[in-house]
Amino acid sequence: MPRKKPFSVKQKKKQLQDKRERKRGLQDGVRSSSNSRSGSRERKEDQTDTSDGESITQQIRRLNQQPTQGLGHNYDPNRYRLHFERESREEVERRKRAAREQLLKPVSEKSLELDIGDIYHPGSNLDFPRRPSWNYEMSREQLMSQEERSFQEYLGKIHGSYTSEQLSYFEHNLETWRQLWRVLEMSDIVLLITDIRHPVINFPPALYEYVTGELGLSLILVLNKVDLAPPALVIAWKYHFRLHYPRLHLVLFTSFPRDPQTPQDSKTVLKKRRKQGRIWTRALGPEQLLRACETITAGKVDLSSWKEKMDRDAAGASRDTGLGEEEGDEEAPAVLVEQQTDVALEPTGPIRERYKDGVVTIGCVGFPNVGKSSLINGLVGRKVVSVSRTPGHTRYFQTYFLTPTVRLCDCPGLIFPSLLPRQLQVLAGIYPIAQIQEPYTSVGYLASRIPIQALLRLRHPEAQDSGHEPPWCAWDICEAWAEKRGYKTAKAARNDVYRAANSLLRLAADGRLSLCLRPPGYSDQRASWESHPETLELMMMQGRVGLSGEDEDEEEELSSSGEEEHF
Repeated sequence: MPRKKPFSVKQKKKQLQDKRERKRGLQDGVRSSSNSRSGSRERKEDQTDTSDGESITQQIRRLNQQPTQGLGHNYDPNRYRLHFERESREEVERRKRAAREQLLKPVSEKSLELDIGDIYHPGSNLDFPRRPSWNYEMSREQLMSQEERSFQEYLGKIHGSYTSEQLSYFEHNLETWRQLWRVLEMSDIVLLITDIRHPVINFPPALYEYVTGELGLSLILVLNKVDLAPPALVIAWKYHFRLHYPRLHLVLFTSFPRDPQTPQDSKTVLKKRRKQGRIWTRALGPEQLLRACETITAGKVDLSSWKEKMDRDAAGASRDTGLGEEEGDEEAPAVLVEQQTDVALEPTGPIRERYKDGVVTIGCVGFPNVGKSSLINGLVGRKVVSVSRTPGHTRYFQTYFLTPTVRLCDCPGLIFPSLLPRQLQVLAGIYPIAQIQEPYTSVGYLASRIPIQALLRLRHPEAQDSGHEPPWCAWDICEAWAEKRGYKTAKAARNDVYRAANSLLRLAADGRLSLCLRPPGYSDQRASWESHPETLELMMMQGRVGLSGEDEDEEEELSSSGEEEHF
């Protein structure tokens, strides 16, 4: 019998990894990314791909890998994963060095004023892919092949016009864009939801022109999460959009109202409000949205059932004060939910009947993490949509019948191409924080614009007892936060700066370290906006609604692992 060939430990380890992959049935044939906190290594992929399987000239990094074990063969949970352009290892290492070497300098308030035209360049190739023309004689395979070719041409134009350093992260997954096409085709009214802290990021002018121009639909711009920005800034953004985009209907919204007089200081940064009672019925903005829909439909749809529902919810909220959310929802009427997956690939007629069967369909679109699902929960009056801080949590569009005549359609979040700095995109919650390769420069970007050191009471790692504080860099802030929170590496017990950086980015995404962008000219007109009548009205409304419930503050142990909180 021949002697066995020597088998090293490294080869045995690889053999076991391959065996586990085969058991999991991973369709892309790659290992899951490393869970190291010091910077995960990229998965090795023989060729780049998009959802349609065709290779493109740019490398693609696929995020939010989901397990497939125990699922049917016809269901692919990774079909709508986020697909972003892969950054080179040299670029990542260059930014890491910059985080250690470049000293932070405070920037002026003027730098927070961003113009939408500087980010999206209306009329350029920074557009979004459109569904190509088709006819009823085409088969399903012909239609999909045509869409794939058109999408590859779209990507080629963008990457041919701009370098990787100029472009922001944007969606390279055709399957997710197909979801947007279907939602727009189904909708009578389109809701574009934006985060009030940075609506300039979440408002692509190309989508505005397409919806209001080519499709001829009404577009409602929802400025969401108004509780996270000063009321004067909220009103300034409202008038900015009204001036430059006159075909918009504007609505202010928040699912969690709070008193706007609460200051941001070191005592409140680590406090997370514990919600008591039926929190979804306290949403601020459903009445404005109803009035906007009544104006658009002009009596063609009976919306009285929506008004009656809001009156019932308000009465039920006052009656059930002190009860938990689940207790208060036990007797609530059921909401019909329809999950739409493969239907997004089916062609629909080029001209569809508006308000068919007396039902208005309202499509909710927007970037990841702007609060689309929370908005639907706020309109329904209770939790019917799963909510997460992880971008890309909504994986396919669903429809919800708010009332027999009002249907809501929730679309997965989509990131449109722009020239926005990628660090700002990370702070806006567009990129999954747990999968960021280099979070330090984003922390530095934030620290140059708000006083993180003072808010968190950080002590410089190299500070002496003499009282003189050395200059800060992004790495110093992460190390000081790791020291304060006790984040240590497992083996050497050093300060875990990667975990600390992720923790700081989560504070920013949650609004506890609030960075708010401003419309052009806001700094010069701040006093007039602060004394504006609508500003005072918004402050009174937020204070009245926010105090109607009982919120308790508790210090939260900040999660910095790969797990995100689901509400």
